[in-house]
Amino acid sequence: MADNQPSESELSAELDALLARTRPERVVVVTGAGISAESGIPTFRGPEGYWTVGSREYHPEDMATEAAFSTMPREVWRWYLYRKGVCNAAAPNVAHEALARLEGALGERFTLVTQNVDGLHLRGGCSLARTIQVHGNTDFMRAVEGDDTPIPIPAGVPAIGRDEPLSDEAWELLVTADGRRTRPHILWFDECYNEKLYRSESALAAAEGCELLVVVGTSGAAAIPYHVAAVALKNDAAIIDINPGSNPFSAHAVDRAKSGKGLWLRGSGSRWVPELVDKLTG
Repeated sequence: MADNQPSESELSAELDALLARTRPERVVVVTGAGISAESGIPTFRGPEGYWTVGSREYHPEDMATEAAFSTMPREVWRWYLYRKGVCNAAAPNVAHEALARLEGALGERFTLVTQNVDGLHLRGGCSLARTIQVHGNTDFMRAVEGDDTPIPIPAGVPAIGRDEPLSDEAWELLVTADGRRTRPHILWFDECYNEKLYRSESALAAAEGCELLVVVGTSGAAAIPYHVAAVALKNDAAIIDINPGSNPFSAHAVDRAKSGKGLWLRGSGSRWVPELVDKLTG
């Protein structure tokens, strides 16, 4: 046990005390790559994300851009279909399933804001209506021109192995019903959040009205989760950070613990999310 680090039983008792003090009715949960990593999905900013085109190696920050898509659309699609295959092969874990139970108990008083594009929250039982996917979803595409409403990638588009080419047959399926070319429904690094496609304003509105913000498995590198926390804390919400390592959210939780409205649960989502949900719904 590290110096001054509370035991799990002590953290459980602190969690009981915080929930008894605050009695939250409206809850916003923010999730990041950590919750998906427990289902075996790599972050794609590590070695799994590197991609070779010809003799050049690209990083995710190079591939996940409108600029890259404009010059090599087939290669960007091939990378995303590979990612889609990895995501589709993973299964929701107990943390995903627990959050679905929380939505079932709270209904419209629950909002999930996820950075993850893997769709695991939806497959774990959360509804599309209460799940704000601020970075998109690898199972969807949208037209490059005209109506850009996200639509499912056709079932006939195959999963692609890391070194497999994108066939002409698969390429011809990546179009709308009226034949327009499409792109992955993903927020790229050189694009901005917006309400229509990513419900970014809805995420901030939910944060403004919540009494409890729960953050699971994110470091705070993305903009909207950071702003969601800022809005919630400005409105005096309690904050619980579930993460094995320190990060900006755990710093907020430790600071707000002084006023009885913060707690850093050091550990994984699968360890703490089911217990938190049990306590919130019991």
